[in-house]
Formats: sequence, C-alpha cells, structure tokens
Amino acid sequence: MTTETGAAPTARIGNYRWVVVWLLFAAMVINYVDRQTIGLLKPTLSEEFGWDETDYANLILCFQASYAVAYLAFGRVMDRLGARWGFGIAFLIWQIAHIAHAGARGLTGFIFARVALGIGEGGGFPGGIKAVTEWFPKKERAFATGIFNAGTNIGAIVTPLVIPAITLAWGWEMAFIITGAAGLIWLPIWLLVYRRPREHAKVTAAELAHIEQDPADPEEKIAWLKLFTKRETWAYALGKFLIDPIWWMFLFWLPDFLGKRHGLDLKTFGPPLIAIYLLSDVGSVGGGWLSSMLMKRGLTLNAARKIAMLICALCAVPVAFAAFADNLWVAVAIIGLATAAHQGFSANLYTLPGDVFPRSAVGSVIGIGGMVGAIGGMAMARYAGWVLDTIGTYTPIFIVAGSAYLVALAVVHLLTPKMEPVKL
Repeated sequence: MTTETGAAPTARIGNYRWVVVWLLFAAMVINYVDRQTIGLLKPTLSEEFGWDETDYANLILCFQASYAVAYLAFGRVMDRLGARWGFGIAFLIWQIAHIAHAGARGLTGFIFARVALGIGEGGGFPGGIKAVTEWFPKKERAFATGIFNAGTNIGAIVTPLVIPAITLAWGWEMAFIITGAAGLIWLPIWLLVYRRPREHAKVTAAELAHIEQDPADPEEKIAWLKLFTKRETWAYALGKFLIDPIWWMFLFWLPDFLGKRHGLDLKTFGPPLIAIYLLSDVGSVGGGWLSSMLMKRGLTLNAARKIAMLICALCAVPVAFAAFADNLWVAVAIIGLATAAHQGFSANLYTLPGDVFPRSAVGSVIGIGGMVGAIGGMAMARYAGWVLDTIGTYTPIFIVAGSAYLVALAVVHLLTPKMEPVKL
C-alpha cells in the first residue's frame, strides 16, 4: 500500500488528483521540447544565418522579455479564468508559435517567433501551479509540483534525441513543424479531462475532503496591486530572480558549452544532455518529496521547505568548477548535480505562494515572480553573451550559477522567516 503523498493512490481517498499532475507533466514535456529546440539548433542556425554570440543572446533576451510580461499577465488570467481555460489558451499560443519558427528567415523572423513563443509559454507555470493549488492540500503540493516540473527535464531529454534526428533527415524547419503538430494532441485531452475538484464527477467525497483539508481561504477578492506590498510576494519573486537565470543558462547555452569545451556536435550532444536532465528529474521529484516527507515526520512547513532548499543550494555549489573539468563525464556529473539541485530548490520555491496566500491569489503571485525571474534571465542572457564574446570562457558564468541558490535561500528566509499565512 502506498502513502497519501505517493503518486500511486490509496483506495481510501481516491486518486484523480494524480491524473491532473500527469497531464501537467505531459504539458511540461512539450513546453521544454519547444523551448530547447533553439538551443540544439544554435550551431546550425548560426552558420546558416551568420549569428554571433550577441545575436543569439539578443534572441534569447527577446523571448524572455515577452515571457516576463506574459507570465505576469497570465498569473492574473489564471485567477480569473481558472487553470482549465487559462492553461489551454496559453498552450495553444505557444504551440502555434513553435511551428511558426519553421517559416522564420533571418534574426528578425526568429525574434518574432520567439516573442510569440514567450507569450504562450508565460502561461505554463502559472497554470500548472494554479492547478496544483486547486487539487492538492499543502502537505502534498511540493511533491506534486516536483512531479509535474520533472516534465521539463523529460522534455530536455527528448529534445536532443528527436531534434537532431529530424534535422539531419529533413532539415531544421521540419524539426519545428513535426514536434509542434505532435504536441497539439495534448490540448483536447486537457479540455476534456480538467475541472475543479468540486465540479468533477470522478472525484470521490473522500478525495474531495482530502484535497480541502486545509483551512478555508478567505472569500474576499484580493486587489492585484496589494500583492506587491507583501514581503511574501517579494520573497518568491526575488528567489525566482536569482535562480531562474541559472536554469535559462543551462537550457540555452549548455549545448554550446559542450561543443566548445568538449568538442560535441549535433550528432553527439544526446548522451551527455540526457544524463544531465535525468539527474535533473531526480532532483525535481526528490526535492519535492524531501520537504513533504519532513512535514510528515513532524517538522513545520517552514522548516521542511527551507531544509530541503538548503540541501539543494549546497549541491549547486560545485558547478562553479565545471569549466575546469577536462573529462566530459566529470563535467556532466557536476552540471547534472547542479541542475538536479535547481529543480529540487525550484519545486519547493514554487509552493511558497500556495503555502502562504489564499488560492484566489496564487496565480497572480506566481505571475509576479515569473516576471521578475524572466527579467533576471534577460540579465543573464546579456551577461553570458558579453562574457563569451569578450572573455571566451564559461568560468565566470558557472561561478554565478554556483552561488545563486544560497543567496536566494537567504533572501527567502529574511523576507519570510516563518512562512505563515499572509494577512490581507
């Protein structure tokens, strides 16, 4: 018999909430195939269109700028429309934008496609966290978030397996068309399956009671601007500002690092990237499981979340030395540990809005934090482009990556020393 916090349910309380998690997991797989395709094709596209490092950095920056604005807007959309329609609209936008890359010609065309992709993908995580908040009690949210967030790593694994094969067989344009068209299958399934727990015929009374076990949220509507005045909002947002750029860097520059430092190319990226993102999956699920397990053993929510985040932050420190590793697989192990640490840290940080804000405000807080995180990603894009064009080594970039998580945890702790419900 499995426990209540496992993905395999018990007969006592029912299991439909885990169906929702696996749908979100699938959406994140598709999300990251779409997002990472540009990183795998960077050498091919740079050669064809004559891009330098700054051109590529500007392309990423434009994506992140639209992503930042859309993340903020979709946070509010999710609170107004709910996860079903809000997530569905976002998904449709980003899939169409992904396919549109196939028709881009030159840097300007790709910028337009990436901006559209950023608009759609900006709704992904606000929708996912909103759905988890609707379907799970607090003690299960970090684990549920870790599971659906693990889809990002599976997407990052699928991409180096699928994109090079399609590109080598039919050209880079078909890489966007085939993956985009295949991903659209998810949308009608989501719209057919997803409802709020109280509106769903397949949710038993016992499971509904389990989902709603936390104290009831206040009924009043919360003014959006009021959220900006709360320390808890900024604890989440500044945490995202510090750690999101590190993940963006891994996602968009890791193939380039492996090519320049270890001589890999489109045909040989696959195994190292798969190993790195498999480790990331372990971190994503493990980080969420760890805080849920600590709470089950009697620790407070505050202590459980922060102990899990501290362990993850310490595991990220060695990546500062990744560029010095002469052996490919030593570098892969160091970077894989760091990406696992990021995902474990992130799984716990993502639960902060749901831990301290009422459900009606969670999407908006997630949106604010995502916007601030994307601004940090824009700064990292400029920094990475400048470092690589002027210094020509990844060492300064990895040093920033190794220290960001400890700084983020310090900020979160200073602003939310007790992680208590927000007084609105």
